[in-house]
This record gives sequence, C-alpha cells and structure tokens, in this order.
Amino acid sequence: MRRVVLTGLGAVTPCGLDVPSTWQAVCDGRSGIGAIQGWDTDGWAVRIAGQVSGFDPLDHFDRKAARRLERFVQFALVAAREAVADAGLDPEARLGQRAGVYVGSGIGGTPAIARNASILADRGPRRISPFFIPQALSNLAGGYIAMAHGCEGPSLCVSTACATGNHSIGEAWRVIRSGEADVVLAGGAEGSLFDLGLAGFMAMRALSKRNDSPQTASRPFDADRDGFVMSEGAGVVVVEDLESARARGARIYAEVLGYALTNDAHHITAPPPGHAGAARCMRLALRSAGLAPERVDYINAHGTSTPTNDREESAAIRAVFGDHADRLAVSSTKGATGHLLGAAGGIEAIFSALALYEQRVPPTANHTSPGEGCDLDYVADGLREQPVRAVMSNAFGFGGTNAVLVMGPPPA
Repeated sequence: MRRVVLTGLGAVTPCGLDVPSTWQAVCDGRSGIGAIQGWDTDGWAVRIAGQVSGFDPLDHFDRKAARRLERFVQFALVAAREAVADAGLDPEARLGQRAGVYVGSGIGGTPAIARNASILADRGPRRISPFFIPQALSNLAGGYIAMAHGCEGPSLCVSTACATGNHSIGEAWRVIRSGEADVVLAGGAEGSLFDLGLAGFMAMRALSKRNDSPQTASRPFDADRDGFVMSEGAGVVVVEDLESARARGARIYAEVLGYALTNDAHHITAPPPGHAGAARCMRLALRSAGLAPERVDYINAHGTSTPTNDREESAAIRAVFGDHADRLAVSSTKGATGHLLGAAGGIEAIFSALALYEQRVPPTANHTSPGEGCDLDYVADGLREQPVRAVMSNAFGFGGTNAVLVMGPPPA
C-alpha cells in the first residue's frame, strides 16, 4: 500500500477567509461567532451564528457565476483553489485522470430548495430557476471543483452530516493507497446559514442561546455549555501519494496514517452512554495506523459544545486511551469556529495537520470550568507548544455515523 500525505490546505471560515488567518484566530482562541446578519431574528430564541464575514463572491467569480453558484459551492471552490496553490500545483492547469475530488456537504443546497419552494407557492412553476437543481445538489461542490481543476479521476460526494469532512478525507486516503489516484482534493463545505436552516436546528433545541455573549457561546466541554453554534464555510485539503509529492518537491504538512468509520446503531441524534461506537472507531483507526494509543499526543475532538456529546466523547477517549488519557492534549477548535456541520472535518483536519507541522496544539476557546464527566486536559490555558508525534481527529454525525482520522508528522 502506498503512503499518503497532505500537501495543500484551503479554508473559508467564520474566523478567516483563508488558512493563515483562520489558524491564527484558532491559536489565539479568538471566536468567529457573532450576531446573525441577513435576516431579522427579532423574537428568535437563537440570534447568533458563525457567519463568514467579508466574503464577496465578486472577488472570486464573475457576476453571472456568482449568481448561479450556491454559497456552499462558492466556499468550496475558493478553499479548493487555495489548497491547490498551497500544494504547489498550478491552479490554472488540468490535473488529469490521476486526480480526484472527494468533497461533500452535510446539508448542501437547502437554501436553494427553500427559495424555490417559496417561488413555486407564490408565483407558480414557470418562475422556478433553471439553475435550481444544480444549486440544490450536494455533489455540485465537487463537480465544480473537478471542472475548475480538470480532475478526471475518482469523484465522490460524501454526505454524512457532521462527519462528512472526515469521511471524505478518509475515503480519499483509501483511493490513493490502493493506487486508483495520485492526488485527491478532499473535504467539506456548508452554506446553510439561512432562516429555515437555523430554525430547524433551533426546533431540535440543539443550539446555544447565549445571544448576549456570542463570542463565548461555543464552549466545548465547559460546565456552562448549552448547545452548539451553527457556522458555515469550507475546508479542503490536497491528499497525495507520498512518492508523487516527493517527486515534485512538495511541502508535506502531515502523513495520513489511518482511518476508520463505524455507526452507533443507537439513536438518530444522540450517542449512547460511553459512546461505544466512537470508542470502537478510535480503536479501529489506531489499528489502521499501526499505532499504540500511547503514540498519540493530541486529539482534535468533535467537541460540539452540547451537553451529551462532550460528556460521552470524553468517556470514549478515556475508554480507548486508559491511563494515557491523562497525558493527552484534547481540544475542540469549535470553541473558536463554531460548528461548520459538513465542513467541520475539513477544517479540523487542517488544524490537525498544522499542529503536527508546527508542533503546536490549539486551545479550546471559552473553556473555563470542566463539565460533569469532562475530566481530560482540554488545553484551556491557551496555545501550547509541545512535541506532537501523532494526532487523532474525531467527527461524529447524525444517524450515529463516526469517522476518525489519525495523522503523523511529515515523513523524514
């Protein structure tokens, strides 16, 4: 089997419009959460979100394309272009038949569905946009990326809720290991911060209501956490065969050592006590990587800031790592970014790779006192410089789906 590495990183997030600005904010523990802009939330129980501010589609696309491309596709294209350039590949070149795209979305084009449903009800079928279906399809983010960069190889749209990004990168790892591709653009994108989308999560009582203090609303593993903060954006990485990367002198951020996926088969939204499915997924990922638990120094946790998830993920980590759990650095970067849903795994893989590349562990923003059952080292004291031999990145989604990536430092 071939070895697989990450050579390019691209992101659009509430914390920044590219990887350097996003990473700096996360390392500083600076939140990208604020009051919702774009519609009137007066009287709403939730009035905060992690919106991407300062993003002007006309900075990246002509007027016609900006009008036709759904927001999650715009984010995906911009993040992919940054990742391709960062990898030292020509953003204008066709990457060819040995290049693939595995970019998914948890919710995709639901804003387009809502807009056109309203048009149909108010104005009839003749006023429906001919671009409605392409705007609604989740796989169009990957499709547009493939066209933009001439990727004619394996293409797959994963849609596994909040585990989408991790699954996309893990499946890209598989297809490169097997020799079916040399390079894959992988990750996730989400652009569903609109009234119906927020109202749906609000109805589930999943969101933080800390409206008067948006920057401290997302507080993973903290005793005062009251739900996650819905965010938008994209995270895309260039996943590449090691020999291919070395042959062209590419910078290597990290090696993808292992990957696993499981299902809780328990409940559509809630993990089981002790999160046995997540624990099994972590063990399988370690086995896939050929690593003993003691080799992992940092876990980028799923850590959504919801009461149940944070407690049960902590229990699962302790079950897998035993006594070593007390020596692990565990942080949830969602304290700064909020929860990007299908894009979360993409940006968190970027943070995991940078932790390895720079030997620095980002903090859990807004963590002031541990919640019940949250008894690990959540890096609450700020950015930490320390040796990082291996990183685990966790992602769990509605439907009980789990995805875990294990990464190591750039090969010598």
